[in-house]
Amino acid sequence: MKASAGAVHPSRIRSFVLRQGRISGAQERALEEWMPVYGIPFRPAPLDLDACFARTAPKFLEIGFGMGDTTAEIAASHPENDYLGVEVHGPGVGALLKQVHAGGLANVRVIRHDAVEVVEQMIPARSLDGILLFFPDPWPKKRHHKRRLVQPAFAALLAERMKPGALVHAATDWQDYAEHMLAVLSAEARLANTAPGYAPRPDTRPLTRFERRGLARGHRVWDLVFERRA
Repeated sequence: MKASAGAVHPSRIRSFVLRQGRISGAQERALEEWMPVYGIPFRPAPLDLDACFARTAPKFLEIGFGMGDTTAEIAASHPENDYLGVEVHGPGVGALLKQVHAGGLANVRVIRHDAVEVVEQMIPARSLDGILLFFPDPWPKKRHHKRRLVQPAFAALLAERMKPGALVHAATDWQDYAEHMLAVLSAEARLANTAPGYAPRPDTRPLTRFERRGLARGHRVWDLVFERRA
């Protein structure tokens, strides 16, 4: 499972584990060569998102992009939009940077840091046209549920950063986490569910190899799409 990312305030419960996964030579080279080009350093100050991409265009935030395959596919399919991806794990950041460079994806930027701190400190209010949260760590053990990223305070924070009419699209293959996210997002007064409950998978979310394998084995995936009220 993917995680959101980076260093956090000591008093806050982390929603991720900083794993020391193996990083390939190609991923390491991509970090060295392309992070200075496509990366944005963390700093506790609001970003000028248009300046980051050198243009005015709809802005989408992806939280916890894993190895970046979905990010690269979405960005390539929608060159009219800009995508800011946040992830902590080096191999995934390197993998996405490699794809961004190879595909000439000028509409992708990457921050390697804790997603909560990025949203809190770097994303201006009412600046996002959409938020993507695909397969966050479900923390399946009950004693770890407090570590789940989608909590009431974070849902409120996301709502503050979204423009009216913007969508937050979450997906998980854990039913318990789907039920949790549905309850949390439904309780946020500034968000409205676009479906009676779970949404059909929008065409804008590509199927991953992992997801295809799961579906072939009869596993389910739950999508949730909520709109920011005016």
